[in-house]
Amino acid sequence: MLKNYILVAVRNLLKNKSASLINILGLTIGLCSCLLIGIYIKNELSYDRFEKNGDRIFRVIMEYSFDGSPASKKGNFTSMKVAPTLKKKFPEVENAVRMIQYPNLIRYKDKLQNEKKFMYVDSGVFKLFSLALLEGNPQTVLNAPHQLVVTKSTARRYFGNQDPIGKLVQVGTDSVPFLITGMTQDYPINSQIKFDFLASFTSLDMSEEQTYWDANYTTYLLLKDPASANKLEQKINTFMKNEMAGQGASIQFSLEPFMRIHLYSEYGGFEPNNNIKYIYILEGVAILLLIIACFTYINLNMARSVERAKEVGVRKVIGAGKGQLFWQFIGESTILCLIAVVFSFIAAYFLLPFFNQLTAKELPVHALFSFNIIIGALVLTFLVSLLAGSYPSILLSNIIPVKVLKGSFKNTGSGQWIRKSLIVFQFFISVLLIASTFIMQKQLSFIQNKNLGYNRDQVLVLPIDQQLLDKLPVIKQEFRSGGNISGISACSRTPVDIQSGFNMRSSLMPSNQQIAVTADRVDDEFIKTTGLHLIAGNDLSEQDIKDARPPSGTNPLYHFILNESAARELGWSPEQAIGKKMFLDESRPGYVKGVVKDFNFESMHQPIKSLVLFPESRVNYLMLKLKSGNIPQTIAFLESKWKTLIPGRPFEYHFLDDDFNALYQSELRLGKVLNVFSGMAIALACLGLIGLSSYTAKQRQKEIGIRKVLGAGIRQILGLLSIEYVKLVLIGILLASPIAWMFMNQWLQDFAYHIPIHWWIFGLAGSLVLLIALFTISLQVFKAAIANPVTSLRSE
Repeated sequence: MLKNYILVAVRNLLKNKSASLINILGLTIGLCSCLLIGIYIKNELSYDRFEKNGDRIFRVIMEYSFDGSPASKKGNFTSMKVAPTLKKKFPEVENAVRMIQYPNLIRYKDKLQNEKKFMYVDSGVFKLFSLALLEGNPQTVLNAPHQLVVTKSTARRYFGNQDPIGKLVQVGTDSVPFLITGMTQDYPINSQIKFDFLASFTSLDMSEEQTYWDANYTTYLLLKDPASANKLEQKINTFMKNEMAGQGASIQFSLEPFMRIHLYSEYGGFEPNNNIKYIYILEGVAILLLIIACFTYINLNMARSVERAKEVGVRKVIGAGKGQLFWQFIGESTILCLIAVVFSFIAAYFLLPFFNQLTAKELPVHALFSFNIIIGALVLTFLVSLLAGSYPSILLSNIIPVKVLKGSFKNTGSGQWIRKSLIVFQFFISVLLIASTFIMQKQLSFIQNKNLGYNRDQVLVLPIDQQLLDKLPVIKQEFRSGGNISGISACSRTPVDIQSGFNMRSSLMPSNQQIAVTADRVDDEFIKTTGLHLIAGNDLSEQDIKDARPPSGTNPLYHFILNESAARELGWSPEQAIGKKMFLDESRPGYVKGVVKDFNFESMHQPIKSLVLFPESRVNYLMLKLKSGNIPQTIAFLESKWKTLIPGRPFEYHFLDDDFNALYQSELRLGKVLNVFSGMAIALACLGLIGLSSYTAKQRQKEIGIRKVLGAGIRQILGLLSIEYVKLVLIGILLASPIAWMFMNQWLQDFAYHIPIHWWIFGLAGSLVLLIALFTISLQVFKAAIANPVTSLRSE
């Protein structure tokens, strides 16, 4: 019996090659989309799940404010003092680790590289995290200054097949020798902590700093019992209230579960975070695409029901029961779905590199063929076979043989209603995805083109260090000699993302009354190079730089540039602020020299806050404003000058636009993914429309023939048969528009600056879908309209 089912199923699939091909194509697109989205979501949800102590690890979040100031600043930063203090004072804390990551020069023999994934960590890191040492003792590898642990791949890069243990490498521009004491396995791709080098925290000059300020480090706690986190948080803040008493400021710490950081935290980490909302969106897209694929299959089977009605009638006359017929059609559906599954895995295999580029991931091929994915695909195949094949099977197995053999079989009104409903739902999904994609792309375009208050176009960023400060005047002069540089500035942070926290007050405010503020160390060319708009006062000068860096024994005097928000918070208009005395962190007395127009120095998820620019020597970047044209030649010229002036440091650069785009990495990825899968949704919906229009054309063949005999033209017939589909598509548009508006309006609320949602966006999305649908319908109806009416009338 089973053999007969399979044989008949294969014969029917081969007999109706075009319908089978479209069915397989539709299901392959839907299943392939689900596979790719599925392994991406699986990777995102599996972040850090390999950590044995994951549920006991918490990240410390710091929030501070100053007395008399309602504003506070909060983030994943702490001082060096926090980890040892919390471990010592609270028995709930089993261990505490400090970590900080920043690029460092590594030299070994003739190999010199600027390593970006270089971390300083406490030796307790091996007790917190699942760092498996391939070589070395976890108790001793990082328990002394100037010790290093490298990953296996890093060791291979530097030493080939040689054992790295005991080798010395030179670290930093001052070439401090570090001893390699351990080697670890490379961390998995689904980890928020990735590194190439781990250096002992005691290697830092200020590793025993005793202050809660200078908060530039990340602190992780390992609790004995994760259930104690809430009570511990309260105890810590009671302790901190006593610690900060009489200091004119308050500091609070909250504990953030390590396992929730990647998808739920608003504070970044060592690896870019994702957003759980975007995971839900992609899950929804995968499910909707699969639903459209199933609906397409049902509609195409309905288009074939007339052709197969006589076959079913004959089978029932010679004794076939409903159950046999039902399972015959379910069997055909299963075979077709299994073929689609095989093709979907093949397609996903070849499309994975493109998908990785789209999502900026490195998802491995073997993720497609994992046990869970294969089992999931087989279960999905069974469900799709059952769901997509059930309605056609029930319909055809319930027909009355006499009606069929007399030639009077027609599908019921209820069947037509179901099929039309499926078409409406398909285009509802298509319009929903397209309208959402339009709005998302428009918001991203708004972000890209918004006047941020500074110019980020053609600004080259070069990482530098303190060893180059004395050479900066010469470096600037030599770079300018190329003639294609309009501005050069040194700064601590670029204007795209300024994070450094300070406090300020005017001279009229008491010393214990401070205002939290963001500040950036800059030179006298920062405003010129970035194109900031100075609305009052004057720019910094070379003399201002000298005043802030006086000879030894002389007190420094600072000149400050405020933004409008900072001036307003100190109680001044831009004009009133000029010449006023103020303090930055009390240790920096000075006068306001200028006020710049507010500009977005953080992500547009955040509103503009107070900012102070001030001259100081601790800078990290050199920004070069390039003139238009000859960019490659200019970069080649700069590289040649760099190698001459700074032979001990590799020439590395990026553009300011890259820093800007990195702020919206999750949104840009989601926008690209939605573009692709919205197109797939349209394609699948059109396949379903082909099925329904083909079905209707077959059902109305006689009517079309009579109308042609009576003089109806092709245009009239096209209009007559197309109008009902146009109505279905319009219903889908009307249903999708308010829902798309609701979802996108909620998404836009995450941005402090965003576009309004105009009605024409839904009109544009609907018009696009309608045009595609009309084109698809016309192709099918046109075939029926140009057919010889004699053939259709004779067949009756």
